[in-house]
Amino acid sequence: MKYYVIAGEASGDLHASKLVKALNEQDPEAQFKGWGGDLMQNNGVKIVKHYKDLAFMGFVEVLANLKTIFENIRFCKKDILNFKPDALILIDYPGFNLRIAKFAHKAGIKVFYYIAPQVWAWHQSRVKAMKRDIDKLFVILPFEKDFFQNHGLDAEFVGHPLLDAIQHQKKNTEKQEKPIVALLPGSRKQEIEKTLPVYLNATLNFPDYQFIVAGVKTQSNEFYHQYMKGYPDVKLVFSSTYSILDQAYAAIVTSGTATLETALHKVPQIVCYKGNSISYFLAQRFIKVKYVSLVNLIVDRLLVKELIQKDLNECNLNQELNVLLKDEVYRSTIDEGYNELIQKLGKSGASETTARLILKELH
Repeated sequence: MKYYVIAGEASGDLHASKLVKALNEQDPEAQFKGWGGDLMQNNGVKIVKHYKDLAFMGFVEVLANLKTIFENIRFCKKDILNFKPDALILIDYPGFNLRIAKFAHKAGIKVFYYIAPQVWAWHQSRVKAMKRDIDKLFVILPFEKDFFQNHGLDAEFVGHPLLDAIQHQKKNTEKQEKPIVALLPGSRKQEIEKTLPVYLNATLNFPDYQFIVAGVKTQSNEFYHQYMKGYPDVKLVFSSTYSILDQAYAAIVTSGTATLETALHKVPQIVCYKGNSISYFLAQRFIKVKYVSLVNLIVDRLLVKELIQKDLNECNLNQELNVLLKDEVYRSTIDEGYNELIQKLGKSGASETTARLILKELH
């Protein structure tokens, strides 16, 4: 079988690589081409475009890059037709992928979507097009199956792939002189520019802790250090987020998949988000959920503190971090909530399950 796979960011590259590996094991004749990153490439995908050239976040940022986005869409359609895949596998990245799904459906190509667009949060108008263009949807959050099935989509809950990624990692048990607080400012430039300076300011008030910034290799050392001047005691470590979380006593995390990764490592956290003010204003008018973090959405209550937009400032972060580090009852409550979350996420083996179901559909 020939598969064309599209992932538009770091987390998508990770999950797509695991799925590709599972498909290779179950389909020895598999051929792969697609958009993604190094992890997909290492598992046999011929990468056409790297995700680091694709990540535009927020209304304003998307508008500023419309020409590039539409050029990418045209190129992708042409490349799919030339490759003639048996199936198109889309991973998250809905703004781009749903356009490609419409094209592929019209071209008579089977369309599978792994890690569904979060239309339950906003853009529910997209559901109608998803029903028309997607042959099968593989969802990773427990409440998504009912949502999509109620809207007439063929949806299967396969469990969350992070359960496998974290279960199979090598644990870091190295002892540290001071308790570690992990700083996870995100992977996109826009996220890091908005959040990291606030995180770093907070470190000055907690000299008894070691702060470590989890850097991503898609951003340069120089990019991080322009913000870290004046904070000589803060460490920057690249491509070792899980290793840092293994040792962390607490974490400050930019909203996204990292909030769930932190929870699965059982690390108490504060979830933060700050974006372009215009983009945030527009987003508020469309978002239909009570919380921004996946942790709070899954347990359906405010388990971990969220500091969003104007609430993310040095004063508030200092106050919340002080509570997180020193209130043992609060830390225990978070830990119990994490246990509940892990139960709700289901069994491990999401990649293998999804690969098996894709092959079943194709046969």
